[in-house]
Formats: sequence, C-alpha cells, structure tokens
Amino acid sequence: MSSADNKRHPAVRGGAWFVTGTDTAVGKTLVSASLLWALAQRGCRCVGMKPVASGCRATAAGMRSGDAEILLAHSSVSASYTDVNPYGYEPAVAPHLAARAAGQRIELDVIRAHFEQLCGTADWLVVEGVGGWLVLLNDDRTVADLARLLGLPVLLVVGMRLGCLNHALMTATAIERTGLELAGWVANQIDAGMALFEENVATLKAHINAPLVGVVPHLSEATPAVAATHLDLVELCSSR
Repeated sequence: MSSADNKRHPAVRGGAWFVTGTDTAVGKTLVSASLLWALAQRGCRCVGMKPVASGCRATAAGMRSGDAEILLAHSSVSASYTDVNPYGYEPAVAPHLAARAAGQRIELDVIRAHFEQLCGTADWLVVEGVGGWLVLLNDDRTVADLARLLGLPVLLVVGMRLGCLNHALMTATAIERTGLELAGWVANQIDAGMALFEENVATLKAHINAPLVGVVPHLSEATPAVAATHLDLVELCSSR
C-alpha cells in the first residue's frame, strides 16, 4: 500500500480504534463493547463495527454475527446491520476460506465504504478485527492491511494464558512494522488459573512500547459494563 493508505481516515470526527487480538477468543468483543459502553456513558455518539465475522447464524434477515450484535447493542446511535457487519459467514473457519466456500471474496474497499457510512452516524468508532493481526481476509490481504487502509490506531487485546508472551510481543512488533500507532494494550485474563499472572503482565508492560490501558481479571460475569471498570479510557483517548 502507499503511504497515503496509512493516514488516519479523514471522516473520523471524534476518535476511533481498530481492536485486534493475540488470537481468536481472547476478548476482542468484550473490550470493544466495553469501550462503546464507556463512551456512551459519557454522552458520546459511538458505534461499533465488525467488518468480517465467521461462525454466524442464518436468519430470515441474513447472516447474523453474535459479536456484531453485541457491538450494536452497546452503540449509542442506530446503524444498519450491513454497515456494522458487511461480511458474515456461517462456518466457524478462517474468513478467507469461509468466503471462498460461499463463492465470495472479501473486498477491503467495500469494508471502507461501510466504515464511511458509519462515520456519518457517529463521532467515535470501535472497529473489531477478526482473529489475530495477520489473519487472511482474501488470498493476499490480511487484517493488518484492513487496519492500514482505515488508518486507525490499534488497540491490542492480549489473552492472558500460557504462551501469551510470545503471541503478544510478536503481534506488537508486527503492528509497529505496519507504521500504525499502537495506541495501547489490554491484558485480559482468559485463564482463571494462569500461573504468575501479575508477573506476566509486568513482563509485557516492560516490553510492549505502548501504554497498558487495562487489566481485566477473569470475571464470573464478563459484561461490558463490568469490564469497562477495568479500562482507562482517559489514557486511551489522550492520544486521539
């Protein structure tokens, strides 16, 4: 992509983040919805977006993603479901394979067009990626390419479990190499019994070149409202 592709999207009026994770099922949706909940509590006009989702369910209205519905439920403005989730597939497999099975190709320019529609409805946007940072969306473009096209600062959700140090540091390095801003990272304790949890968080804090904006403990009730109490929105918004 050209350097122009790496500029912040001009349609964003308030602020926006691209939320990625160290893997699938590490808490991207929980953190994204928590940000939307916190922004809504402050009276901000905010909306979430899940551009690509697999593992959707078929309905009379078309494919529906549980993640996208959670983001919609915690947005403070109304938005078209199609704008929030333009690409949704039933098989819970890699998105480029799910799209291929459906006879489609995920096009980044189509996602950008829907993103621009959402920019017209809200001042603050939270865009949640699919899987990890280098997940393929089609044969030659990845989640990282989408984030670059949208030109958004990145929020990294680290699923705290055995092996997370390697995954987190590799992902942070890959984000930096794209030239995008790593606005911050969140430690989400997905393994309730993780050994040396605090020591692992401290290790990542010392090696990731971005602020730690939240430590979400393993929650018996993992709702966005509860998780939001563990996030520092002021820290995250300070660079916007």
